[in-house]
Amino acid sequence: MSDRVVPSGPELFADIKTQSHKTSMQATIHATSAPPNPPPNRYHSARNGALLSMANAASLGMPLEVWKTHLGRHRHERTFEGLRNIYVNNGRGLKGVGSFWRGTSAKMAESASKGAVLMFSKELLKDGCTFVGLSPAMSGFIAGFGGGVCQVSVMGPCTYLITASVIGNTSMLQQIKSTWSSQGLRGFYPGGMALAFRQATNWASRQGFTDAIREVMRGRNAQELEDGVEGQVVQLSVRQEICAGILGGTLSSWNHPFEVCRIEAQARAVAGQPPQSMFQIMRSVVAQHGVGGLFKGVFPRVLLSVWQTSFMVTGAHLIREHWTQ
Repeated sequence: MSDRVVPSGPELFADIKTQSHKTSMQATIHATSAPPNPPPNRYHSARNGALLSMANAASLGMPLEVWKTHLGRHRHERTFEGLRNIYVNNGRGLKGVGSFWRGTSAKMAESASKGAVLMFSKELLKDGCTFVGLSPAMSGFIAGFGGGVCQVSVMGPCTYLITASVIGNTSMLQQIKSTWSSQGLRGFYPGGMALAFRQATNWASRQGFTDAIREVMRGRNAQELEDGVEGQVVQLSVRQEICAGILGGTLSSWNHPFEVCRIEAQARAVAGQPPQSMFQIMRSVVAQHGVGGLFKGVFPRVLLSVWQTSFMVTGAHLIREHWTQ
């Protein structure tokens, strides 16, 4: 006869419950650790990028862009003084409110093109970085940097026309004719260096910081689920994804001096003033307004960064997860 001791009723029930919990955990870990599904079609990524970027601009993106651009040029005005002046100087009422969407036609063209370019290139680079074994955060920084650089080719003329519509007194069509007749295609790319620095660091920071925060959240979720379980991939809730996007967008606003230089360079071009390099503009701004002048308009820029990250990083990630499930 075997010497094996048969557990009593309560002990047997506890043993069955423990084994059931372990089996359930192993099944969960196996399911979440399974190889990811193939990435979505690249053209779907481009389409989603165009639609998300247009939705971002048509909602709060455009008013925040106008507010930020106004403060970047009128650096003597306080943050909310600039907001009021935009409204008052354009006739108050519906006319004043409508001025926050001035330049929307150029913005929609810019949004569709830059959103498609960003999403196509960013997702392609991120998948490649993940494939070679880079961490999610490092993959995010590299993919965002590359996607931002790719955007500059289509963004230059559009940001120039939007800046002209915000600070100038001519219509967009007149500005196009004037610029083309005087300088040709090159005239639509003033401040190109500052724009390239801004876009590259914009999306490197937005994507990279958001992915880094996601990893921290995933680690905490895994620790709460069961300490000591390795190889576990934990999904975040929608609320956690949104929080990661908000924090990532806020942190990405560190590069605001590049945006001030971009606005100043394009404003000088609109006014017919001699062009200056990015570093000449920085020295000029610091000489006139101190270091704080390089951060003029940073408050609406933070709001805009959070809003754009919510669409182009968090929203794109949630859509991608939905398509790959």
